[in-house]
Amino acid sequence: MNRIDKCEDVYEKLFGGKPADLKTGNDPEMMMILQRFIFGEVFDIGELKEADRELITVACLATLQAIPQLKAHTQAALNVGNTPLTIREVIYQCAPFIGFPRTLNAIEAMNEVFEKNDISLPLELGGTVKEEERYVKGLEIQAPIYGNEIKDKYAELPDGMGEALPRFLTELCFGDFYTRKGLDKKQRELLMLCVLATLRADTQILAHAIGNLKVGNSKATMYGAMIQCLPYIGFPAVFEAINIIKDVEEV
Repeated sequence: MNRIDKCEDVYEKLFGGKPADLKTGNDPEMMMILQRFIFGEVFDIGELKEADRELITVACLATLQAIPQLKAHTQAALNVGNTPLTIREVIYQCAPFIGFPRTLNAIEAMNEVFEKNDISLPLELGGTVKEEERYVKGLEIQAPIYGNEIKDKYAELPDGMGEALPRFLTELCFGDFYTRKGLDKKQRELLMLCVLATLRADTQILAHAIGNLKVGNSKATMYGAMIQCLPYIGFPAVFEAINIIKDVEEV
């Protein structure tokens, strides 16, 4: 199947209808270029399933605050079999990495799509951890993957900050979010690697590339995820991330 036929096949699954042609809108050439590249070529690279590709795309677009495209790909994520709960968790998991304001913007866009699909809101609760368990349950996930690196690195901060900052990470990122229903650790780590690549957070990319290996994601899976990010974050960011992943030793 050539890339034009592949594009038509994937586009129909994701969005329904047919991709752009020379009679489409005010910039038909741009739409044809991007659609044939994304859906005719990128979607053909690597081992990722279409449902996982769309979750990666949702994570990238939420990070970029590309709201019109986020709405379109939230719909596409539903169309290829992702549940509303899974899509919600992708966006929720972004919060410790992109901050709450951008996460709330993404949630609003997501919920608009859900409402158009007659999906009843609010969705079922996803939390699994009691208030007094946040640190312990978070550390149970964090420590086997990342050890005490953050705690040790910032221990000398003054005025209680050396204790507070690592604790916030453990309680919020891992205790509040990683413990939730809807995504497993392998999914969360891969998606957050994509978020970090979008942010071009090289130091954290290194840590999370190692983390991905520890939870069972291969380098091939990570490379495929970076290529899936390519149309949305560009070549420089993807090359940076892949170069970091390449240099990580297998665990």
